Amino acid sequence: MPAPPPARPRAGRLLLALGLVLLSPLYAESLSGYDVSTGDPLALLGGLLILGPLYGCPALLIRELARRYDVRWPGILALATAAGLLQAGVIDQSLFSMSYRDIDYWDDMLLPTLIEPLGFAPYLAISFVVGHVVWSFGAPIALTEALAGHRAKTPWLRWPGLLVATMLYLAAAALILGSHLKTEDDHASAAQIGVTLLVVALLVAGAFTLGRRPVPTRHERALPPPYAIGLLSLVGALTFDFLPSTWAGVTGGAALLAAGAGLLAYVSRSTHWDGRYLVAVAGGAVVARALVAFLATPLGDVPPLPKYAHNTVFLLGSLALITWAYRRSRAGRTGRLGAEVA
Repeated sequence: MPAPPPARPRAGRLLLALGLVLLSPLYAESLSGYDVSTGDPLALLGGLLILGPLYGCPALLIRELARRYDVRWPGILALATAAGLLQAGVIDQSLFSMSYRDIDYWDDMLLPTLIEPLGFAPYLAISFVVGHVVWSFGAPIALTEALAGHRAKTPWLRWPGLLVATMLYLAAAALILGSHLKTEDDHASAAQIGVTLLVVALLVAGAFTLGRRPVPTRHERALPPPYAIGLLSLVGALTFDFLPSTWAGVTGGAALLAAGAGLLAYVSRSTHWDGRYLVAVAGGAVVARALVAFLATPLGDVPPLPKYAHNTVFLLGSLALITWAYRRSRAGRTGRLGAEVA
């Protein structure tokens, strides 16, 4: 049965929802410091008018539906994968583009693993989709819920709010798709879009079936401290970011993801696993992306001073947010937030 609507006060719930809507696009796009808006506060704020609905609203919808229908974190990640695939394969169609946004290094990412009959490169697929799962949706949801206290696992919006979020997302997606069709030469074929939508539908179905299975039996097994798990997440995310755009990189990325998923499934079944560990996993990934951003060359002509100021602000801001979320978890206010990972 769906979880009952949360009790008042509404203001706290709406602030949490708004926080997720803002955090998601910041981690999806701005954290990596690759775009022309890097170092330009006005451009970043203006971009949130589109990127907030484009990334933040689906993050919020994923979170809200999961909490209403008792979908655990495996199901949340399946929904995040579906949303990321929809974004890359249908909305901006970067997954199937041969020359996206005239990016100078696009060929370097595309050509080594390009499967010409299918019209896409597995390296780009794994890079884009995992990027959305982890940084656009997963980490923002985990950190915002850690800040939510006793509201961490209750719905924040009622059905009118869900409808507004859905309409905003559809409007932003239509705007991005329309811009792509108008300004880009490479468009996804009907077959590519059809297969993408089929996979999206299967992921959503899996999220609401397999993702709602009861939490596995937990065991009394010792765990390293949360900071050690966070360090592993940091190293894993850094390794993923530096994988070469070759078949070796694709293989290594798949192996890294499988190992990470297996490790998380194992440690999260310990009776000692709690919200602190989930914050550590999300925080390690966020810090890794913030560090890699210092090495990124933004699109356009961005001077060094605003570029590095941008990187520094996002790194320090992320560390502050992660610390706050961890303290909320350590204080016991998030309860057993992380007990549902496995």
